[in-house]
Amino acid sequence: MPLLRAALPEGEFDISEMILHHLADSPQWETPFGVVQLPTLHLGPLDLSITKHVLFMMIAAVLVAGILILAARDARREHAGGAERGPRGAANVVEALILFLRDEVALRNIGHGGERYVPYIISVFFFILFCNLLGLLPWGASPTGNISVTATLAIITFLVVEFAGMRELGPAGYARTIFYVPHGLPFFMKPIMLAIMTPVEFLGKLAKPFALAIRLYANMTAGHAVVLALTGLVVLSGIGGVLYVGLAPLIMAVAIMVLEIFVALLQAYIFAMLSSVFIGLIRHAH
Repeated sequence: MPLLRAALPEGEFDISEMILHHLADSPQWETPFGVVQLPTLHLGPLDLSITKHVLFMMIAAVLVAGILILAARDARREHAGGAERGPRGAANVVEALILFLRDEVALRNIGHGGERYVPYIISVFFFILFCNLLGLLPWGASPTGNISVTATLAIITFLVVEFAGMRELGPAGYARTIFYVPHGLPFFMKPIMLAIMTPVEFLGKLAKPFALAIRLYANMTAGHAVVLALTGLVVLSGIGGVLYVGLAPLIMAVAIMVLEIFVALLQAYIFAMLSSVFIGLIRHAH
């Protein structure tokens, strides 16, 4: 267990070591049956080894694909032949969530022609949600607590946003989103404003994926760190002190865990929402 591995040689418990051990990526995965050494793979200079966070990203991807495919099959079967009733049970919940993401998140913010971006928005929402939730399970890990993972997701969104702008505005219109000159300026002011606004607009493009990556990473890391710190206080209080000192942090840890479930959903929603907003902004830059 991570709590037991955080003990110092003198037998003292180190909370900081326990927190870092749980949050950091590792080539090993601690399970109820012992430590599993994950496979390593090097392709020339590329390190393609499976780490703990990579493993849980794979698990999240499989879960997302399985749930959405099953929900799609149920929806198609229930709606076949013009039937009025929709899917029931868990499939109904998934369909309602997908319809909300399509109508209230993607299409509302992207606008006309945003249907082609709906699959990406839905996919990134569910993938981030499952990555967040897997970190709350015993012996689990949250890949979104890794800045490399959130940065990659942000870069993918950045590429989707810029591609949407190029497709909608054309080469000349897209260039104006970088080399920006306000309308109505005197001729002699245009070169001055171009020199000022071009780096500002370019940095603005880079700031969007940076904000996406840092927001998701910081929120997921902070929540897990708080839960682990409170759990560590319970361990430090010992068996005899649980009823006196450890009871309060135990209650607080449970409350934070419940809050973390909400945060996991909220952060996935915010990432999908901001992705839709950024796509809509660049498509309507004119």
